[in-house]
Parts: sequence; C-alpha cells; structure tokens
Amino acid sequence: MNFGTIISPDVLDGLIAFGINVLIIILKIVVVLAIGLLHVAYATYFERKVIGHMQVRLGPMRVGPHGLLQPFADGLKLFFKEDIIPAQADKAMFYLAPVIFMASAMVNLSVIPYAENFVIADINVGLLFLFAIAGVGVYGIFLAGWASNSKYAFMGGLRSSAQVLSYEIAMGFSLVGVMIMSGSLNLNEIVKAQQESLFGMYAIPQFAAFIVFTISAVAETNRTPFDLPEAESELVAGYFTEYSGFRFALFFLGEYIAMFIMASIAAVCFLGGWTLPWYVTKILPFLNHVPGFFWYLIKVYAFIFFYYWIRATVPRYRYDQLMKIGWKILIPIALANIVITGLVKLIL
Repeated sequence: MNFGTIISPDVLDGLIAFGINVLIIILKIVVVLAIGLLHVAYATYFERKVIGHMQVRLGPMRVGPHGLLQPFADGLKLFFKEDIIPAQADKAMFYLAPVIFMASAMVNLSVIPYAENFVIADINVGLLFLFAIAGVGVYGIFLAGWASNSKYAFMGGLRSSAQVLSYEIAMGFSLVGVMIMSGSLNLNEIVKAQQESLFGMYAIPQFAAFIVFTISAVAETNRTPFDLPEAESELVAGYFTEYSGFRFALFFLGEYIAMFIMASIAAVCFLGGWTLPWYVTKILPFLNHVPGFFWYLIKVYAFIFFYYWIRATVPRYRYDQLMKIGWKILIPIALANIVITGLVKLIL
C-alpha cells in the first residue's frame, strides 16, 4: 500500500519532525538521569572524602583505588539488603512514600538549563514549577513518618513538614528579587538577563537574597546544621527510621538529588548559570571557548562543597532556634530585599 496516497506530504513531514523531537527529548532525559544518578553516587564519595580530610583522616580507601568504587559497593549492599516492613505499618503508604520523595526530586531535573539550549522542558514558569514540585516531596517525608507507625519516624515527619514549609517561604521571597530584576520566571531568560546586567550575576546586587537562599536551601534539604527531622541523638534516623534496603536508598538518592537541585537554582538564579561575567571574559577572552556546561558544573559543585563544609564545622541547632531563624530573621530580610529591589527597579 502506498502511504503517500493516504497521508499528505505536509502531515508526513510533521509526523517525522514530531518523532525526531520526541527522540531528542528521550535522549536528553537519559543523559540527565544518567548524570544525576552518577552525581549522587560520587557526591556521597566526595562528601566522605572532604569530611574525612577535614577531620584529618583519609575517608573511603578500600574499594578500588582511593576508594573510587565505594559508591557502587554501597549501592549493591543496599540493593540486596533485606527489606523489612513494620508489622503495624500502613503498607500502601509505606511503599509509596519513598517513591513520592524520589520522584519529586527527579522531576525537577527536567526544567533546569544545564547549558545554553540544553534543557528538557524550557517552560515560561520554570522557577514556579521547581517550587511546586519540591513541595510535593514534603508529602513523601510526612507519609513515611506517619505510615511507619513509629513515634520517632512520626516526630521526624512532623518536624520536616514544619521546617520545609517555613523555609520555603523564605526561599521563595529570596527569589522574588531575581524575578523583578530579570522580569521572567523562565530559567533560561534569568541566565541571559544576568549576562546582560552590570555585574554579570545577581549574587552581587542581590547579596542579601543570596544569603537567605543559601541558608534556606540547607534547611530545605534537611542537612546539617538543620537536620532536625533525622537527628540521630533524638530520633534515631527520623522519618526513615523504619526503612531499609532499596526503599532507604530511594530516600538517600532523593536527598542528594535535592541538594543538586538547590545548587542548580543557586547557580542559575544568582551565579549566572553556564555563563561567566562579561568583564571576566573581556579580560580573559580565551575563556569564551570553554563549554558553558563546565562553568555550570563548577558553580554547582562549589555550592555542594559548601554543604559539606558546614556539616563538618557547624553543630546542630535546637528546633526552636531553627524556626526562629526562619520566621524572625530570614523572612523579614527577604521581604525588605523585595521592597528595596522594587523601588530601585522603579526608579531606574
């Protein structure tokens, strides 16, 4: 049968173009997921090495040269470890919670621009999308605490819900100044606006907002010194106390991908994304030939290094101190920054 007599050439060309676009999107998804999972594997290795050297020890050394294969050994151990479910747990919710937490982190990888013209979904409300999906992860944490039928897990879930919701407000307000200056919620447009700005990045004119965002990002991902939802000295392991094996690994993966997401938002919204400030490339023009993805990764991993640095140096806060910092210090500073940024924008 001659399909040309059934389908017009224009329709056929449209179908071919659609198929090519779908194939490109699938390839981008595969590349991003592969890089994301590899990041998680070696972010754990990097963390253990960095903290080890800060404490004058070597960190992982036994599996592979300098312990380079340690992440794969840990992954295999968790994959084959027995999956224990508490007898009185709500099994459906117990199964679903780590999937929700992991999926919410993975979905956010789709809207982050890793380099110029390399983003899976370039949507006009990319920044708003990130916040909306990140909020879904709170449900996974709370459900994990509630479904485990454990007082330690339940307390961890409650703490995490209150903490994440509180610091999301400060984080959202800290990014309003970026939105005002760039005039867009599209992450690509925010990077391009920084490239054309006076300082080449928003971390300088929005310094107060950048500090608020950095502190909020640490609290949002439940990392030290704001790791109250999983405080070992009080709650054993918090909301995932009753989890083991592969389900525990999903929480572990979700946490490190969430760190990557927060570092990416910082890089894209405050540090110029995949670009360098114009005055740097003017002084050193050969840097224009370095791929943008390289600069993006340097900024992301510098921010992630900051996570490890404060874990090794700052003790855990009390829960009342944690909430006080969010509501009495960060939110007022972020609100003041919005007012000042709006007035400057209006005048100039």
